[in-house]
Amino acid sequence: MDNIRFALLCALGVLCFMLFQAWQADYAPTPEAASQKQVASADSNAQGGESAAPPAAVAPESGQSRAQPTPTEERSLQHAQSIHVVTDKLDVTIDTHGGDLRQIALLGVPVSAAEPHTPLHLIDDTPPNFFIVQSGLAGDGAPDHTTVYESPEDSYRMASNADVLRVPLTWSDESGHKVTKTYVFHRDSYRIDLEYKIKNDSDAAWDVSQYVRFWRTPYQAATGIPLNRPFLGVGWYEAAADKEDSYHYEKRAEDKLTEDPLSLTQKGGWLAMVQHYFVGAVIPPDGARVRYFARDMTTPAGADGFASGFISASRTVDAQEEIDLQNTMFIGPKNADDMAATATGLDLTVDYGWFTVLAKPLFWVLNKLHTVAGNWGVAILLLTLLIQIVFYKLSEKQYRAMARMRKFAPRMQQLKEQYGDDKQKLQSKMMELYKKEGFNPLAGCWPMLVQMPVFIAMYWVLRGAAELRLAPFLWLQDLTAPDPYYILPVIFGVTMFLQQRMQTNVSMDPMQQRIMQMMPLGMAVFFAFFPAGLVLYYCFRSLLLIGQQWYIYRKLDAEGLGHSASAK
Repeated sequence: MDNIRFALLCALGVLCFMLFQAWQADYAPTPEAASQKQVASADSNAQGGESAAPPAAVAPESGQSRAQPTPTEERSLQHAQSIHVVTDKLDVTIDTHGGDLRQIALLGVPVSAAEPHTPLHLIDDTPPNFFIVQSGLAGDGAPDHTTVYESPEDSYRMASNADVLRVPLTWSDESGHKVTKTYVFHRDSYRIDLEYKIKNDSDAAWDVSQYVRFWRTPYQAATGIPLNRPFLGVGWYEAAADKEDSYHYEKRAEDKLTEDPLSLTQKGGWLAMVQHYFVGAVIPPDGARVRYFARDMTTPAGADGFASGFISASRTVDAQEEIDLQNTMFIGPKNADDMAATATGLDLTVDYGWFTVLAKPLFWVLNKLHTVAGNWGVAILLLTLLIQIVFYKLSEKQYRAMARMRKFAPRMQQLKEQYGDDKQKLQSKMMELYKKEGFNPLAGCWPMLVQMPVFIAMYWVLRGAAELRLAPFLWLQDLTAPDPYYILPVIFGVTMFLQQRMQTNVSMDPMQQRIMQMMPLGMAVFFAFFPAGLVLYYCFRSLLLIGQQWYIYRKLDAEGLGHSASAK
């Protein structure tokens, strides 16, 4: 198989990808339709007089839910005292109404290349990107996300010589129950620990369960890449049914939660709200039995929304006893190293599709090259060069097979002219020719097929790596955004045209010739909408292939198998 067929297959793959994206845009369930359904449900519940309630606790013995959750929420989000917290990574607003995380700005992570000094607000209690974190205790009289806590300070800042910042909130009632809810922030980390110190000074035992709930609307980006719809939904680390201490990553898109809500009881694992380059995850205590949940849930403003989180098994606090509970959250960019250091498997939220087994090592190498080069664009070029060096011998075999195919082209054309009306006879004669000359027509396909998984894995790496967001390279300000000046798509179109010109002595009918002539232009237009880092990889790879072809063809000419030999 020659490069022309390879180019056609690539173009067909791109076209199918575009058609699939267009189908999603036209026929996938729309947020407006889901929103109308949810608003009607919320109105019905409100008329019934139901109040806000946390998810039901997990029974300690059976691990089953004592009751189904009632997700109806008040139509306006309540506020009390705001507590401002600043670390080296986060700018946080905590509301004492529920002790909610209402605002989290990621310091050093700009909202866009056009606003480099404005930090991105991942957690925000205002539309359109409503996203908050609620937490509390479920139990008789326990402080939940509707309880008002007290705080000794209204502002906290991490000291320059400190590695940890603790922000305590307190609550007590007349029965003798006391709870201290403490957020613990860490230097150089997006990890947030949530600790509870529960003291029961009453005369009776007290059953409580801790829970955390993420609540958000689908993310509405101010700008985005056309025809490129990233995943938005819930991901979780699910325990294997047949193997102890074994887990696998599962996910469910937000538009599927209405028909297929999540309810999963197990020990360990984690759950995350996932979007393209950012994640909000909660990790219960190691080995604790919890129930993970995710469902659609209308926001306070009546907009389409969904919620997810966990509720732990109930713990009994005996009279005059004190216990501690804790969980961990990660709220920030999907940087693989940071997530892996927070929880096992959390880095799987970086979606590499079916090619994770190849994509993860490729990203590891890319990350090491970035450490050396200091620029992600240069690291992409170096990785592309390494891949082409590794596959050089395979490419040489592919071009050698193509050269032999060109050598047999006149004889095969003669057979087509002689037996063109009898397809069965033509195939038989061609097989005789292959057998006689010891030639395998598929010899040029195998090297290409071996390289194809790496080619596709690189697509997923460069599409999903949060580290490339707003990473500059030469005239590019963001390797995850399309090239604003269309320089890279034009270069790719030119290199594709040059590769075609190098493929001589290949018999094509007029229709094939017209398709091939249009293909570089069509691919350049497609790539105008792709992330610049991805197109940079394709462009440099094409340039390397041109150089590789030129060098190998010179070797083949010296052996009498190259272009000049075929032309004789």
